Amino acid sequence: MYRNIVFDFGAVLVDWNPHYVFDPYFGDKEKSDWFLTNICDSKWNAQMDCGKPFAQGVAELSAEHPEWKKEIELYWHRWKDMMGDAIPGMYELVKELKDKGFRIYGLTNWSNETFYTICDDYPVFSLLDGKVVSGDERLIKPDPAIFRLLLDRFGLEAGESIFVDDNRANVEAASGVGMKGLRFVSADQLREDLRTLGIN
Repeated sequence: MYRNIVFDFGAVLVDWNPHYVFDPYFGDKEKSDWFLTNICDSKWNAQMDCGKPFAQGVAELSAEHPEWKKEIELYWHRWKDMMGDAIPGMYELVKELKDKGFRIYGLTNWSNETFYTICDDYPVFSLLDGKVVSGDERLIKPDPAIFRLLLDRFGLEAGESIFVDDNRANVEAASGVGMKGLRFVSADQLREDLRTLGIN
């Protein structure tokens, strides 16, 4: 019997996308794509998600690519402008699940320097019974240790817990520690996936 539902944040509960800053900055989506693939890429961003201070990450990358120093600094100074809206339908779905008696938790790869500047802007976060932010823990998905930390911290049984994430590797990692992993596509698809598990 499932009692707990754990949600990833970015692209599941809220929209975050660096293209919101860099597409208009460069005025050229191709150049923006190149910059976010080759300079401020996801591997670099993950260092901050794992607890590295942004000032350090920006300084190190700027030293490596001095010709992009201005744009690298922009990634930090305009970070809040990378936030979009709540993911359509997710506040309503999370609220329904909470009202049905499910315990609702969050497990996110997110810098602790940035997450807490925006968490009050999105009502869905107020529905959580608890959360684990990777930047606080210096652990990052898909490391199984961060899933175990979540389970231990809140006294959850893995077999009673569903984990929802848009990243396949994270879903597989959750399954590896005994949770039921669901790949997020949309609120409507998640409703269908939950229905197949007997959650209506």
